Amino acid sequence: QVQLAESGGGSVQAGGSLRLSCAATKYTFSRNCVAWFRQAPGKEREGVASITTGLEGTYYTDSVKGRFTISQDNAKNTVYLQMNSLKPEDTAMYYCAADPGKVCLFGRWSHGPSYNYWGQGIQVTVSS
Repeated sequence: QVQLAESGGGSVQAGGSLRLSCAATKYTFSRNCVAWFRQAPGKEREGVASITTGLEGTYYTDSVKGRFTISQDNAKNTVYLQMNSLKPEDTAMYYCAADPGKVCLFGRWSHGPSYNYWGQGIQVTVSS
């Protein structure tokens, strides 16, 4: 059973940083589209960033460009989301998702139903 496990969330003041990790078990992040999504209370789920593992092509939603960085560590089978200059509007539950065998594509990477595997989610809270 493929499992994705997020870690690294928590509470931070505005302007602070957090690094989220998405570790895969019984699954290898090799040439897959892996993405981070988030969902705040009362809002729709949105794609935050994606990476095609092995190729390292990335996409970001406009609101996080220049502040967030998605990266991978193949040796650890882990994808990271480094979040800097956090804002209260970044507060949400963050989810890791993987689309095996697929390259992240513009216009498709942020479409949640495209992903077969999801983590349980982790809370990020940014206070002003």
